[in-house]
Amino acid sequence: MSIDADTEIARDKTLTSAVIESLAAKFSKRREQKDADLRTVDRIAVELRQQARKGTERALNALKGPLKDLGEPEIHLVSGGPELKNAHWYKFEVIKSGESSGKYINFGEAHYFIKATTKVETQRLVFVVSLHHVGRELTGVMEATAFARLESFEEPNDKEYVSQQFFPCALEPFVFTWKSKAIEIAASFDRWLDAALAVALQEYGNRL
Repeated sequence: MSIDADTEIARDKTLTSAVIESLAAKFSKRREQKDADLRTVDRIAVELRQQARKGTERALNALKGPLKDLGEPEIHLVSGGPELKNAHWYKFEVIKSGESSGKYINFGEAHYFIKATTKVETQRLVFVVSLHHVGRELTGVMEATAFARLESFEEPNDKEYVSQQFFPCALEPFVFTWKSKAIEIAASFDRWLDAALAVALQEYGNRL
């Protein structure tokens, strides 16, 4: 009787364990699917990164006319992201530029950015648009922030700057989610980018 009872208990435990394992697998699969859905926001970030690059390049090229008496601006653009192995750039600056929003910036998820520089004589402007996840957990919510750095050099051909000034360029971050559609937010993102660029270029112009 004792052996039969032990066998019956062992069988019951096996059935219970099987049910628990099945439920665990079900919920895990559901969570994985949900996380995959939330991470589709990365696709929107990639499209906005390209939009930001084009808009910024267009604005910097427009500077060539007004600055022709000072010299030919040196313009360079760099894209950033996990696929480019440089997603770790500007973490400190991104956190600093996003302090006003009070949101947690989640670098455990993908981080994208564009960096644009223009230099005339001894003054260089570094302008960055960052696209990053917010929230301690994966939320499917990302935001764009913009900041700039003014760098001064002793001589035009120097490689190391002697002073720098950091400043945020956007009063509010541009927020988008995994449910956003890039085509529907393109115009509002352009307006946000234009305002951020205006701040950066005004500060740069004051320095020249």
